[in-house]
Amino acid sequence: MKALKLYGKRDLRFEETVEPVIEKSDEVIIKVKAAGICGSDLSRYAKLGPYIEGMVWGHEFSGEVAAIGSDVSSVKIGDRVAGCPALYCGKCESCKKGFLSQCEKLTVIGAKHPGAFAEYVKLPEEHVLPIPDTIDFDTAACIEPSSVVAHGFYRTNLLPGADVAVMGSGSIGLLAVQWAKIFGARKVYVIDIDHKKLKIAKEVGADVVIHSVEKTAYEQLMELTNGKGVDLVIESAGSPVTSAQVFALAKKGGQVLFLGIPYSDVNIERFYFEKIVRNELTVLGSWNAISAPFPGREWSTTIQYMDKGQIKVKPFITHRVSLADGPEIFEKMINKDGFFGKVLFHPEKS
Repeated sequence: MKALKLYGKRDLRFEETVEPVIEKSDEVIIKVKAAGICGSDLSRYAKLGPYIEGMVWGHEFSGEVAAIGSDVSSVKIGDRVAGCPALYCGKCESCKKGFLSQCEKLTVIGAKHPGAFAEYVKLPEEHVLPIPDTIDFDTAACIEPSSVVAHGFYRTNLLPGADVAVMGSGSIGLLAVQWAKIFGARKVYVIDIDHKKLKIAKEVGADVVIHSVEKTAYEQLMELTNGKGVDLVIESAGSPVTSAQVFALAKKGGQVLFLGIPYSDVNIERFYFEKIVRNELTVLGSWNAISAPFPGREWSTTIQYMDKGQIKVKPFITHRVSLADGPEIFEKMINKDGFFGKVLFHPEKS
């Protein structure tokens, strides 16, 4: 089968590789219909290198069941499915307590196990989630990132009627806008430096958009909230600069939730850091998308709200390409050669 393999920094190759086969009774092989590029993929491609040289890459995907092990009963050949790519050990202290996202050996397919940038991918049965006919394959490929965002929201104490600010309107930020509304937010502010992204943010439900180039996000948000700030701030940009600035956006006693990862040092000016102490903020980190019972309510509620049409991803899907286009599209994204939202691979494209 054809697949994309990562060999080193900025060394992604479209190659022929061995097709997965059933080796255990609980395994499911899925024919990949759509697979998305995650922000973490871009960072690993440009900066961190691969976990294992020559690994088949990718972890956000949907597809159709192609083969099943002898003990598999929850899905059958031909079923439409999404896959939870997170692999947990089940034996460490965190896993035994039910905190699966804190597993000491947590990993995802595409790192140490073959991933979904391929024609076929293999997962244990408990990682395979049937999807209704109302959810198309492109939308289903975004179940994983939506579940990542949901996991973060479940960590907060957000209540209906609260105000929320989202820093960054990439795919995670745009999903955060929609989850904020699902959780009952009264008003959602979105902050970015890209007018095109802010336009999409409005399309998916943002009430107010803030372009923070000529005037800081802090100044503008304080004007809009009469100097109070918001109940919950979501950092989804993954920038060292915004990771410092978000502390000034929360009101006294508010919360700051980090979904983005800057992958470099964050230097916090005294003005921003003091907000944590003086405003008695609660600062939350959120990692991955799984909880007990596995894979967690993040996944079931994502599918529920996608089925209802309350989580929309089509507005921010900008590219649908073949696997053969992989090396070129990654270079273009790293070099900012064009506007990119969510990029999906369609392995069936020639």
